[in-house]
Amino acid sequence: MAETFARRADPKALWPQARSVVMLAMNYGPAVDPLDAPRHRSCGAISVYARHRDYHDVIKGRLKTLAAWLVARARPEKAEVKVFVDTAPVMEKPLASAAGLGWQGKHTNLVSRGFGSWLFLGAIFTDLALQPDAPEGDHCGACRACLDVCPTGAFSAPYRLDARRCVSYLTIEHKGTIAPELRPAIGNRIYGCDDCLAVCPWNKFAREGREGKLAAREDLAHPPLAELAGLDEAGFRRRFAGGPIKRLGHARFSRNVMIAVGNSGDPALIGAARAGLDARSPLARAMAVWALARLCPAEEFLALARQRAKAEPEAAVVCEWRAALAAPPEPRSLRGTGD
Repeated sequence: MAETFARRADPKALWPQARSVVMLAMNYGPAVDPLDAPRHRSCGAISVYARHRDYHDVIKGRLKTLAAWLVARARPEKAEVKVFVDTAPVMEKPLASAAGLGWQGKHTNLVSRGFGSWLFLGAIFTDLALQPDAPEGDHCGACRACLDVCPTGAFSAPYRLDARRCVSYLTIEHKGTIAPELRPAIGNRIYGCDDCLAVCPWNKFAREGREGKLAAREDLAHPPLAELAGLDEAGFRRRFAGGPIKRLGHARFSRNVMIAVGNSGDPALIGAARAGLDARSPLARAMAVWALARLCPAEEFLALARQRAKAEPEAAVVCEWRAALAAPPEPRSLRGTGD
């Protein structure tokens, strides 16, 4: 964000010929309660927007069709257009608010009176001078449901999000090891988080999405962690082909799964965590250590550490072994039983 701030501040900085921006939204309202997935602790919780095909591909095609229509309607005047779906430093949410599609809620996402929080956004830049629509006002009032529900306390104030604590950022964009103090709050969320969106009272007006290409896959509603932990790189690519999760890469995906395993409280997943010690990715191995420290009885973990820690070539993984051995044992009764 800091590197591209100048270009984000003004559409003309991105394309000097731009005279108008057409903002569009597509509803992806879920058919089920997104807050249900984190309750199934032995399964992975996937953000509802990622339980189907990659929305970038779907929306970009629609934008190109509409942009071509716009160019055709402008004739004989010659018109230029550019379409964007998260593909350039475009501030879609403020632009969508200025265009009257909704307003930025206290969770910083767009909220619509007709569709709640469940909207994908796209933009068409053009050199045509179009009549602007009226902006939408803020209708959050005194509500702070989205701020209070955040599992990691990522909101430092209304309308201000600290991405370094946001589960969506940590599980999708963050490339390294996730800070130990944040791991327990991530729960079983392996790709994104919907909590702040799902609790918005304006969702009482939300509608279920009707785009067939974005219909949620049943196998991504409550995928068992044991099954996900067993995916090798080829299996990962096959399982998530055509969807946004594939862009995460197998290493970060495995990191997330191991954190979820550690948070499951399910002793049946100890085997999955032990298998994670042999993962190719140091990220996955490090989180497998953390997961085992939370699931294994103390004596079993100590024996495993003596066997595996000395043979570990990666310093970051060795640090996880040391940190786990130095920490006081977690009372078994506090871990829960999982589903």
